[in-house]
Amino acid sequence: MNLKVNIACEDNLVFMNKLQDSSVDLIVTSPPYNIEKEYEERRSQDVYIEEQAACISEAVRLLSPTGSICWQVGNHVDSAEVFPLDILLYPLFKSHGLQLRNRIVWTFGHGLHCQKRFSGRHESILWFTKSDQFTFNLDAVRIPSKYPNKKHFKGPNKGKLSGNPLGKNPSDVWDIPNVKSNHVEKTEHPCQFPVGLVERLVLALTNPGDSVLDPYLGVGSTMIAALKHDRNAIGCDINKRYYDIACERIRMLHAGKLRTRPMNKPVYSPKAKGKS
Repeated sequence: MNLKVNIACEDNLVFMNKLQDSSVDLIVTSPPYNIEKEYEERRSQDVYIEEQAACISEAVRLLSPTGSICWQVGNHVDSAEVFPLDILLYPLFKSHGLQLRNRIVWTFGHGLHCQKRFSGRHESILWFTKSDQFTFNLDAVRIPSKYPNKKHFKGPNKGKLSGNPLGKNPSDVWDIPNVKSNHVEKTEHPCQFPVGLVERLVLALTNPGDSVLDPYLGVGSTMIAALKHDRNAIGCDINKRYYDIACERIRMLHAGKLRTRPMNKPVYSPKAKGKS
């Protein structure tokens, strides 16, 4: 399949403005959280929301009628007070008439260490569609059943498998390791997307040959997930250093040299010494 790669180092609104209406089938992104990471400048909450509103408006324009938007966010923290960004941003999507299909909770075992509140170990993915007619390929993302050979013990289906032989629905809580120092995908980006997280969205919400956009590209994990599964990849980032890393990762993918963590690989759980 002759896939399209459209990547640029420029402001996301400038980049998105060049794209045609309804030309994208899936938008997956994780915008800055306005917490003064090295790649962002802290603004007032009102200014931050205005900037997000402008980007979301362009995203809706670009989305195909059967497409999906997945906006992955955590918390904005100001003077030790937590502001959940999914709650703050939800009205912006609803103002465009979008429908929320899932509020996916991404949970992970490592991250912020807090002294005066419980340590944050999850973020959210808001999955919106334009209508009731949208792509959803559940079979493509099923995970192994806990009891794969369990059978009905009575009734008309007695003796038959009680679950889907392809596996179970992964539910709306995803336990996927975040990208820390010992992660196989780690680059210098401080808040990097794990490719496996995006792969599940790409496989479930698009078909081969569809187009996937990330307007806050970072180091390119969304584009890599798209290209791995025969989707067109579109994205931009204003940070030249991260753009260069994304381009190099895409080159390594094409050369068969890019290492990524398998999408459904179980989370490592060390056992105590001497225990079975």
